[in-house]
Amino acid sequence: MQQEENSVRELEVKQKLYPLPPSATSYGMGWKGLQAVRYRDSSGNEFSAARTAGTHVLVLYFRPPEKVDLSYEGVKRDMPPPAGSIALVPAGSSVRVRWQGGTDVLHILLEPSLVARVAAESFEFDSTRTVVLPMDGLNAPELRSAMLAVDAELRAGGDGGQLMCEALATMLSVHLIRHTTGARQPDSADGVLPRRKLRTVIEYIMENLESRLTLERMAAAVHLSPYHFARQFKAATGLPPHQYVIARRVERAQHLLRADGEIGVTEVALRVGFSDQSKLSFQFKRIVGVPPGQFRICARKA
Repeated sequence: MQQEENSVRELEVKQKLYPLPPSATSYGMGWKGLQAVRYRDSSGNEFSAARTAGTHVLVLYFRPPEKVDLSYEGVKRDMPPPAGSIALVPAGSSVRVRWQGGTDVLHILLEPSLVARVAAESFEFDSTRTVVLPMDGLNAPELRSAMLAVDAELRAGGDGGQLMCEALATMLSVHLIRHTTGARQPDSADGVLPRRKLRTVIEYIMENLESRLTLERMAAAVHLSPYHFARQFKAATGLPPHQYVIARRVERAQHLLRADGEIGVTEVALRVGFSDQSKLSFQFKRIVGVPPGQFRICARKA
């Protein structure tokens, strides 16, 4: 009951902060574990908003705005996200956003206690130290399908909706954990990097992707030895620092390839911190599944 009340209060706050009237909202539908609101705007409004999220917020961009300036938890975006992509704003994040132009987005507010419980029961993670990482421009078909199911239920509003959305809340938690959550295993000897330090080092990484990000420099940003930093970072994110950096570089390369049809792959590689095109191509294909050139062709057709 308390979770439902928290989600409804968060939803009410969200609706007050956004000047757009929602085209659909779960407020008053009795949903538990998650709430949802859909915004459609074709009037080309321009505005800014700042808030602190009390729940994890998943955002699905059906139609991104023409211009956007967004920042939260080390994520900084100054170009429209891809249509169909997903953003994740962890609970407790301060968000600043400004956009211009028509948009169509779905916001799903997911209870942190539910995510922590699923992490403990289904993944055997330490629920007291579960860390949900910020994400931006995520291309995750399974997660997107679950979010579309929430949207369909939001629009239908039929019998059994409460039960359906409880199941969808658990499904979304599983997908979220698989894609973005780092959690400390019970037998970790070095502990997990504290949330404040994790936020600091992620901001440092995102601001210096094009530079030479060594383990020593990342560790120095949070005043730890390289040894302890590497172990605590992996405990918090599930990835070694160098693999996390590679993932973020490939993610930014995707943004550049979508946004600028003229920039060459070699230039993209240098802008995101790879020393040459071959290194970008190798890591890009490993993570995305196709080489950069083919990805750009597919993005143009989408």
